[in-house]
Amino acid sequence: MHKMVVLYHPPTDPEAFKQHYLGTHIPLVEQLPGLLSMRYTFDVRTAGHDQGFFAVFEGEFADPDAMRAALASPQGQAVSADVPKYATGGAIILDYPVADG
Repeated sequence: MHKMVVLYHPPTDPEAFKQHYLGTHIPLVEQLPGLLSMRYTFDVRTAGHDQGFFAVFEGEFADPDAMRAALASPQGQAVSADVPKYATGGAIILDYPVADG
């Protein structure tokens, strides 16, 4: 399993972020080929550190090649092009293999 995590910093307009994210961005993400599961939250807390995150997204793929193929696809290009339209505070993207244990 391979996971992609997106950490969103607080946007200029939180309500506009949520509306665009739920109404436009998530429907685009749902079209990514090879996406096995996804989840997101706007209820982000940190344990004793103020990292300033507003939202978190997690997507799972079979392996790194599946993730790269999804991001390179036309659907992935649309997802990437959409991010600047709502993520005015910027975002950090992480990806890594996940082992069951």
